[in-house]
Amino acid sequence: VESERKPDDTPYQIVLRFCQYVFDNFEYIKGVTTVDTTLDEIWKLRAGVCQDFAHIITEMLRIVNIPARYVSGYICTNSNGMRGEGATHAWAEAYIPDYGWLGIDPTNNCIANETHVRLAVGRNFSDCSPVKGVYKGSSNHKLVVAVSVDEENALINSNQVIEVPISDQVTEFSKNSYQRYMEMIQQQQQQQQ
Repeated sequence: VESERKPDDTPYQIVLRFCQYVFDNFEYIKGVTTVDTTLDEIWKLRAGVCQDFAHIITEMLRIVNIPARYVSGYICTNSNGMRGEGATHAWAEAYIPDYGWLGIDPTNNCIANETHVRLAVGRNFSDCSPVKGVYKGSSNHKLVVAVSVDEENALINSNQVIEVPISDQVTEFSKNSYQRYMEMIQQQQQQQQ
């Protein structure tokens, strides 16, 4: 991880480089991992799906003291060739000083945009179950989930340039910064329940 980081990189540059690294070095293959597959196993396999890639980049960013969190949601179906369209999807968010939380999708090597629909954020997959609730009934029933997004007010072109203000000063994060942000997120999630 440290070998991918350059000494004069800003957090934003590190985030983009790590996103590119995961995209270039991990193969998207369904079925080679499960929710119980560890980060070490994913790293050795160099393969998996969006949930695995979100876990990998989140951990890579945390290793270099950039606060990061796991995001669960969907990618809208726009026929734009993105992996994960129309199904549950996962990506990460990194905290960029003077900007805030920036969504990054290592599965598609992009910054999360208007096609990414965020449902939950947390430390990892176990914090972000795509479906929550209680079911009472027989075991032979099947859960079917569908997503529909109205494009009436959506942006037409998802290739628009997103300007991100970056300060010239390189910011070092204290070891407690991640803990502070996780506490803030947990408080926000508790208020939403």
